[in-house]
Amino acid sequence: MFTAIFGSFEAGIIYAIMALGVYLSFRILDFPDLTVDGSFVTGAALSAVLIANGVNPFIATIAALFAGFAAGCITGLLHTFGKINNLLAGILMMIALYSINLRIMGRSNIPLLNTDTTFTKISGFFEKTGIDSFFNSILSAVGLGDDLPETWGILIFMIFVTFLIKFFTDWFLKTEIGLAIRATGDNKRMIRSLSANTNLLVILGLGLSNALVAFSGALIAQQSGFADVGMGIGMIVIGLASVIIGEALFGTRTIARTTLAVIGGAIIYRLVITLALRVGFLETGDMKLITALIVIIALTAPKIIDGFKEKKRKARRKLELMDIIQTSAEAKGEHHAAIKSDS
Repeated sequence: MFTAIFGSFEAGIIYAIMALGVYLSFRILDFPDLTVDGSFVTGAALSAVLIANGVNPFIATIAALFAGFAAGCITGLLHTFGKINNLLAGILMMIALYSINLRIMGRSNIPLLNTDTTFTKISGFFEKTGIDSFFNSILSAVGLGDDLPETWGILIFMIFVTFLIKFFTDWFLKTEIGLAIRATGDNKRMIRSLSANTNLLVILGLGLSNALVAFSGALIAQQSGFADVGMGIGMIVIGLASVIIGEALFGTRTIARTTLAVIGGAIIYRLVITLALRVGFLETGDMKLITALIVIIALTAPKIIDGFKEKKRKARRKLELMDIIQTSAEAKGEHHAAIKSDS
C-alpha cells in the first residue's frame, strides 16, 4: 500500500507540471486549449527518440519543452491571425499533432527500459550519496521494511523541479508581460485599449502553457519507460481535474496560493485514482470514468455547499428580521401603554 501511495505521489508531482500548463491556458488566458492532448505526446515522443539515439536525456527533455512551446504558438497563431475559434484551433492542432508525433517516433511506441534516462541518472546519483538507504532505514524502523520504494531520488528531484517551475510561474505572472497576459484573459478589449498587442500575448501564453505540458510528457515517458502515441488521450481532463480539485480544496486568493493548489490538486488526483483502482469491482479500464466522476464532483460539490450556506444565511437573516420586527412591535406597545397611563 505504501509503495502504491508513494508511486502516486511521485507521478502526481510530475503531472503537476502539466496541470500548471493547463492552469495558464484555462484560468489565466481563459482559453480552452485542447492542444494539450497532442503536445503532451510531442514532448514524450521527441525526448524518447532523442534518448534512444544517444542524446543526453537532460538535453532531450529541454528539447521537448521547446517543441511544446512551438505547438502552443501555432495554436495561438491559428486563433489570432487565422481567426479560428479558440476551441476549434486547439482541436485542429491536436489532430495535426497526432500525425506529427507518429512522424517523430516512426512507430506507435518507443521503449526506454534499457536506456539511460533523466531518472536513471538521478537514481544512480542518489544511490551513491546514500540518501536512499537513509530514508529506507527510517521506514524499516517504523515497521514498513517490507514495503520500501526503489529510490527516493526521483521524488526529491521532481519536488525541486516542480516547485522551481511554480516559483518561476508566480514571478512571471507578476511581471509586466505576465500582468498583461492576465489582463488579456480577464478583459481583452480593455487591455487592447491600452495599446497592448493581445495577439502576441495569447500566442506567448499558449506557448508557455504547452511548453510545460510537453516537458511533463517527456518526464512521464522517462518515468514509465516508454512513449506511446496514445498516451495523451484525456490529458486535458486530467489537467482540468487537478486545477479544479486544487482550487476547491485550497482556494485561489493569490497567484502563489493558486499555483500551489494546482500542484496539490494533481497529487490528490493521482492518490484518489490509485485508491479507487484498489477497490475490488473497479478495473484499470475504469480510470477515465473515475476521472470524469472526480471532475463532476469537484465542479458540483462547491456549488452545492455554497447553496446550503446561502440558504442558512437567508434563514438567519429572516430570523434576525423577525426579531427586529418583534422587538419593534413590543417597544411600540410599551410606548402606547405608557401614553395611556400618563393620560
